[in-house]
Amino acid sequence: CMSYTRIWITGSSGRLGAALCRLLTNIQYRILPSDLDVPIGDSQAVNQFADVNHPDVIINCAGLTDVQKCEACPEEAYKANALGARNLAIAARRLDAKLIQISTDDVFGGGGSKPLHEFLEPHPVTIYGKSKYAGELLVRELTDKHVIVRSSWIYGAGANDFLHSVLKAGEQGQMISVPENTISSPTSADVLAGFIHKLIESREYGVYHASCTGACTRAEFAREILRHKGYDENLVVETAAQSDMRPRFTLLDNMMMRMTGLYEMPEWKQALSDYFNKEGVK
Repeated sequence: CMSYTRIWITGSSGRLGAALCRLLTNIQYRILPSDLDVPIGDSQAVNQFADVNHPDVIINCAGLTDVQKCEACPEEAYKANALGARNLAIAARRLDAKLIQISTDDVFGGGGSKPLHEFLEPHPVTIYGKSKYAGELLVRELTDKHVIVRSSWIYGAGANDFLHSVLKAGEQGQMISVPENTISSPTSADVLAGFIHKLIESREYGVYHASCTGACTRAEFAREILRHKGYDENLVVETAAQSDMRPRFTLLDNMMMRMTGLYEMPEWKQALSDYFNKEGVK
């Protein structure tokens, strides 16, 4: 009988987790999804799931991503984003599984103006960024077979994210205020899932940046979303950043991807239009 690669996807109901479940279910894998039923901050729960299911690959899409909540409850942020990553790394090492840890452009402070590649030292400024970076360091320390994937401004179906709040405002004709000058690259969860599929099948390890190519401000992203739906682009207003919740400039450069020739991410506008053209996107 064929033995299928068993893939544990944590945070399986989030944007990326759901995109991965959709994509990988049609391929010859055995998908082991978990969400709040296996809180990754709880090492006992993690070890129990690992022992029962024996995954070959663990993809960690779980975490506390609400930036405001991370600032308000730092301990919760570190428990989900750092301790959670640590618990999965320990389990991965014990099972000799490959761990793919999903990280973020927020590990960078956002002070520069040049695209950020994988060999630059992160200096996070927010609790969210700090807790995700702590998770990266623990993964590096605790298990050899790991890939850390940093992406930016991820959007996808069925999630309450920036894209969906912009669409809702567009529909209702409400103003959308976005902080001025925040620059990065919007990345489709579907495209990112495609790259992760490639990682599952490859023998690549280390840190990878995986954002759609090109750059834009939050406002340009919002206007492009509205344009696709025929809503009024003038609803978008740029305001001085209310707080330093989000680093200003976190444009990722996918240097490792280019050097290894492993994959090519599409341009962000193209990926956005593919997202809207796919069946069933409301």
